[in-house]
Amino acid sequence: MELFGITLTEWVGYAASLGVLLSFLMKDIKKLRMVNSVGCALFVAYGFMLDISWPVVITNLAILGVNGYYFLKG
Repeated sequence: MELFGITLTEWVGYAASLGVLLSFLMKDIKKLRMVNSVGCALFVAYGFMLDISWPVVITNLAILGVNGYYFLKG
């Protein structure tokens, strides 16, 4: 499936990149972690859509874990 000549996999990758980029514009650390987590979750999906790109999946799962830890901690 393509929209404007861009595959669904690429759209997910662009959305993930946008989420991570936007998180760095946040001043509130909780908002930063929440937006960054959405970006990371999209990157995990993207990694699986690339016939399982383990470096992308593992790195972003680790970042999701760190965000989750600090988000729940406090």
